[in-house]
Amino acid sequence: MAKTSAGILPFRFGSDGELEVLVVHPGGPFWKDKDAHAWSVAKGEHGTDEEPLAAAEREFAEELGFPAPAGPRLDLGEVRQGGGKVVRAWGVEAGDLPDGAVASNTFEMEWPPRSGTVQVFPEIDRAQWMTAPDARLRLVRAQVAFLDRLAEHVAGSG
Repeated sequence: MAKTSAGILPFRFGSDGELEVLVVHPGGPFWKDKDAHAWSVAKGEHGTDEEPLAAAEREFAEELGFPAPAGPRLDLGEVRQGGGKVVRAWGVEAGDLPDGAVASNTFEMEWPPRSGTVQVFPEIDRAQWMTAPDARLRLVRAQVAFLDRLAEHVAGSG
C-alpha cells in the first residue's frame, strides 16, 4: 500500500494581483543545495486511522511552528509522486504568514554516512512565498498539479 501524506497550501494575491503560494524546503544534508523541484506543500504522512485534513493541519503546525491559517479549505485533490507516495492537499487563502526560517520539528540521522555521528536536522529549513510561475519551477514535479487546480479555482471564483 502506498504511503499517504496530506498538506496545506496557503495562497494570497500580491500587490499586483498575482497568485502567490507559501511552500517549504526540506531540511537535512541531502536537500541543502537543491532548489529546482525540491520544494513542497507543507505536508506529512498519516495512517488510515487519521483523517487526511486533520493530518494536514497537524503537519502544517509541526513543520512551520504555527497553525495553518483559518478559513475555508479548498480540496485540491491528490497526486502520486514519483516514489509512489500519494499526497492530498488543501488550499487556504492566507494573509501575511511569515516566511524565511521556521520552527520545524526535527529528525536524527547519521551524518556524514558511516561516520557514527548522529546529527539533528530540521524537517523543513525554510518557507517562502513565491509566485505561481516560480513555484512551478521549484515544487516537486507531481505537486505542480496543485498549483493548476488552485489557479482554476481562483479564476472560477473571481
